[in-house]
Amino acid sequence: MLQDTQTIRYYQRLTDAFVELWNRGYRTDDMRMYLDGYLAALRHGNIIEPFLIHRLEEEASRYLYDGSNFVVPQPQPLPDYY
Repeated sequence: MLQDTQTIRYYQRLTDAFVELWNRGYRTDDMRMYLDGYLAALRHGNIIEPFLIHRLEEEASRYLYDGSNFVVPQPQPLPDYY
């Protein structure tokens, strides 16, 4: 569970980007590459502590591989009364 406010902001940005990429047609492999690049940039920039980056990676991976996060709800058909 993420508790650091900065790390939570990065998590929110990542998950929003995942949903946007999914809606644009990218799939899990592409989004995993995006996550790897994002985390590499955080490590290289020394923006947050390494153990927080590790936790962020765990949480973002869990979000990425949970299929229910990318399911588009289908509208229920209207009942036909005739």
